[in-house]
Amino acid sequence: MSSEDSPELQDVLDALDDPECRAILRETVEPMTANELIDACDIPKSTLYRKLELLGSASLVRERETINPGGGRITYYERSFENVMISMDDTGTFSVNVDRSAQSTDERLADIWSMMGDEV
Repeated sequence: MSSEDSPELQDVLDALDDPECRAILRETVEPMTANELIDACDIPKSTLYRKLELLGSASLVRERETINPGGGRITYYERSFENVMISMDDTGTFSVNVDRSAQSTDERLADIWSMMGDEV
């Protein structure tokens, strides 16, 4: 998934315009696995991963990996924002502002762990 820098306006608009992306956002108040999202949103696996990629590009969903006690890793997806505001200034230029809550130390460490796993 992409970093949580300021997303592009069009990426956010594309994600929010998609009904399946909105369903995923409604479900990811708490972290969920892909299989849990497939069941909760009633969408095919291939569609889910395309939608998660779209939401990640818009910085609206975060991917977290944890160690599975039985071996390997488990990937969870969670909403990564509190509010999204789209505004227009005096010149007619649109902008997007994504408000995020402050991450706890555990959440920051989990993000670092996920990034390290991507580089291995």
